[in-house]
Amino acid sequence: MNTVLKLLTLFLPWSLRRRLLIRIWGYKIDPTARIGLAWVFPRQLSMAAHSIIDHLTVCKDLDRLELGEYAIVGRLNWITGYPSGPSRHFSHEPDRTPVLVVGNHSAITNRHLIDCTAAVEIGDFTTFAGFQSQILTHSIDLEHGRQSSAPVRIGSYCFVGTNCVILGGSRLPDYSVLGAKSLLKNAFGEEYGLYAGVPATRRKSLSPGFKYFQRTEGFVW
Repeated sequence: MNTVLKLLTLFLPWSLRRRLLIRIWGYKIDPTARIGLAWVFPRQLSMAAHSIIDHLTVCKDLDRLELGEYAIVGRLNWITGYPSGPSRHFSHEPDRTPVLVVGNHSAITNRHLIDCTAAVEIGDFTTFAGFQSQILTHSIDLEHGRQSSAPVRIGSYCFVGTNCVILGGSRLPDYSVLGAKSLLKNAFGEEYGLYAGVPATRRKSLSPGFKYFQRTEGFVW
C-alpha cells in the first residue's frame, strides 16, 4: 500500500504533492524547493530554499537526503544506499550513516551513480559535473570476507570532471579539481590542486585567484 501511495503522488501537481510529502512522510521542503517526476523517498528529506531534484532521478534506501540552498540534483541520477538498522550486512559498522548531504549552491549534474551506503558529503559551491561518474562507498573486504563501507567527502568549491570513480574513504579537499576519468581512492588534504589519474594524485597547484573559487552563486555562466 505504501508503494502504491508513493506512485500516486508522482503525478500530482507539485503544490499538492509537496503538502503530502510533508504531512505523510514528515519531510522538510521549503516552499521554493521542487522535485520533478522522480522517485525520491529517503527516510528523512530536507530541501532548503530554491533547491531542486530534477526528473527521472531515483533516491532510495537512504536514512537522510539533505540539500542546501540552491542545491541541484539533475536528471537520471541513481542514488541508493543500505538503510541503517539490524542486518547481517555491515553489523560490524554500528556508526555507519547512509546519507547524502549536498551543500549550498552545489550541483550534481545528470546521469551519475551515487552509492550512499556510507555517508557522502558534498560541500558548498561544488560541481559534480559531466556524466557517468560514480561514488562507491561500499565494497567486499576480501581479507575478512564481508561487506565494508567508508564515507566520502568532496569539499567546497570543487569541480569533479566527467566519468570519474570515487571510492569509499576518499576525500577531495576544498578548492580542488578532479580530472575527467580519474580514480579517487585516497583522502587528500592539500587545497587548490588538480588531482587526476588512475589512481588520482596531485598533479599541480591551482591559483586561489581563479574566479571559480570565488563564486557567490552556484550557477556558472
